[in-house]
Amino acid sequence: MKTMIFAAGRGDRMRPLTDTRPKPLLTVRGKPLIVWKIEALARAGLRDIVINHAWLGEQIEAALGDGSRFGVRIAYSAEGEALETAGGIAKALPLLSHAPERGEIFLAVSGDIFCDYDFRALLPRAAALAGAAEPRMHLVMVPNPPFHPHGDFAMDAQGRLSLDEHPANGERLTFGNIGLYDTRFFTGIAPGTRVAMTPTYHAAIAAGTASAERFDGRWENVGTPGQLAELDASLAPARTAAQGR
Repeated sequence: MKTMIFAAGRGDRMRPLTDTRPKPLLTVRGKPLIVWKIEALARAGLRDIVINHAWLGEQIEAALGDGSRFGVRIAYSAEGEALETAGGIAKALPLLSHAPERGEIFLAVSGDIFCDYDFRALLPRAAALAGAAEPRMHLVMVPNPPFHPHGDFAMDAQGRLSLDEHPANGERLTFGNIGLYDTRFFTGIAPGTRVAMTPTYHAAIAAGTASAERFDGRWENVGTPGQLAELDASLAPARTAAQGR
């Protein structure tokens, strides 16, 4: 299974840090955010990675190269101008699949989130989605962070998603920007077209072809310089009593 890491965004809320550096290359404990993600994927055995980029994308390619030093293979989908999520996937389809119209499953994850999710947990789910008669998706949901208290979608105990604003069963959660997708969702989008992902999510949820799971481990959407600094500080090695004297 191939993985796509989204790295094309401008990162406006992270300015001025992103005026001269793409957001996924901002560092935490001296390591770029996107490298934390690449290493986690490699540990899960997911070694074929496609990275899209737009803003200062040449820096991403220069920093990561072909991925060999991380034990992975990286291909790049250069957009020039960011095409949003669905548009970015559509442009990258030739790198994600040799025959996307047949329906292949791939993993997609944002390059600027920080989490301890074990991507190996998605491998059985991906196998179950493969070969379905109609395209399906599976989303990883997380508890609502303070900046997004109402969440994105409702999920019940069976992992079914709905668009209910006030669900009678289950609860509204936030999409964790980690998902499995069938390539057929994107074959109708002309490459180079800017297309948001929200309509695709809503259509799949309405059709009952979207499933989900809840992840309660560490997950952070690093959106501002303050959040980046807090994350960096939280990962600092604990000071021992001897060090403090």
